[in-house]
Amino acid sequence: MADIHFGTDGWRAIIGEDFTPDNLIRVIDAAARIFKEEAVAAGRDADAPGTLIVGHDCRQDAHGYAELAAQVAAGHGFTVLLTEDYCPTPTLCWSVAHNDDAVGGIMLTSSHNPAEYLGVKLRMADGGASPAEFTDRVEAVLPAEPTDVLGPFQTADLMTDYLAALRSLVDVEAIRDAGLRVVCDPLYGAGRHYLADLLRDMGVEVVEIHNGEDPTFAGLHPEPIQPWVDEGLAKGAELGYDALFINDGDADRIAAGDAQGNYVNAHRIITLLTKHMVDRGETGRVVSTITASAMLDRMCRKLGVELVSTPVGFKWIYGEMEKGGVMIGGEESGGIGLPGHVKERDGLLMALLLTECMAQSGKDLGTLVDEMLADIGRLEFARRGLSITDEQMARFRAEMVPSYTADEVAGKRVIDVDRRDGVKLLLEGDAWVMMRPSGTEPLVRVYAEAATTEEVEALLDAAEAVVTSL
Repeated sequence: MADIHFGTDGWRAIIGEDFTPDNLIRVIDAAARIFKEEAVAAGRDADAPGTLIVGHDCRQDAHGYAELAAQVAAGHGFTVLLTEDYCPTPTLCWSVAHNDDAVGGIMLTSSHNPAEYLGVKLRMADGGASPAEFTDRVEAVLPAEPTDVLGPFQTADLMTDYLAALRSLVDVEAIRDAGLRVVCDPLYGAGRHYLADLLRDMGVEVVEIHNGEDPTFAGLHPEPIQPWVDEGLAKGAELGYDALFINDGDADRIAAGDAQGNYVNAHRIITLLTKHMVDRGETGRVVSTITASAMLDRMCRKLGVELVSTPVGFKWIYGEMEKGGVMIGGEESGGIGLPGHVKERDGLLMALLLTECMAQSGKDLGTLVDEMLADIGRLEFARRGLSITDEQMARFRAEMVPSYTADEVAGKRVIDVDRRDGVKLLLEGDAWVMMRPSGTEPLVRVYAEAATTEEVEALLDAAEAVVTSL
């Protein structure tokens, strides 16, 4: 049987290879055991430990796999609610958080991974990501063989109440009066139709692309980064619309584009939304990961807002949200969330907040970004994924992460080193470069930020040379 491990956010594998019915049964059997242990420890009856909610995205045979997951979970005595149709991960999270009997959620998705992958994300009773302590316990009780104990489940409409909740969080009248026009690109993922229809219902003119039922995703990777966003950017520029909104495969992440076809990355989105939240009168800490832009730090200092930095992975941001007092939290990969909504990322909500920001200001997204950069200073960002051998990866973890340093990188002086998650070299002028092993793929990721694209590329070249020299 496959050697199954949970990464940064869940277990993912190629359909028909390691992602098989038998392996899915093993994972859900183990997860249900731990959910039950938690429920019983909290005082629930072992024979009726509560409700688990199961959702799925648009992958090949995802609904069938979700039905199997629901049956396995029901075999442990849970009341199991299975989504009627595909749904975004934030829908599943919100549904768990707003069901008083729910003790957790199971989402069949592989997020931004290519179409041949499927996976499992586990969610806690408040809708937040399962911490490593929880998934470590799941791995520890993985059975060698699949169980044949199955139970009945119910189907449920997860979308209606969730979409109503999204609508309640923004100024619908301002949006309706603004005459906005946007392009939506769900990249064939679980946000398709939902965001576009919600915006249309608020009076926004919407053109939606890549919204067909196609589990191959027409060869696109459902990750809101270039080159996969290029067709959306071209459509936005062709139409000259106020904004382009792009979501990943399970719609918990966002990226955007402007009327000229310029890509608006997650760094700029969370920085802009941080200001927007303060303008709305919201208060609290801002939480982001170690790969966050220095622009966010600049904005928080300008606004007088505390910024907390965590390792990569939204589960760390969730940990801060659990402590309370967080206004907004987000990560470099585009996952941004408001804990007052649910302690999880929500790409649809972030698109609505950007729409509200445009409506209330009377400006399109490109103008808002340009004004923000003129205010706090422009920084450029890029990252690369480096495929290396198992031996190189072992040396990277054992030698480079604990001890690598340098006096300068690509002509920029090193000011400090952060080893909380890989190696991040902080450089003069708010520039930085970072090397870290991916938690979801067999890669070392290198990241860089600096004042110009040319400087970013030079930093990435230098980091790549270091990693590949191992």
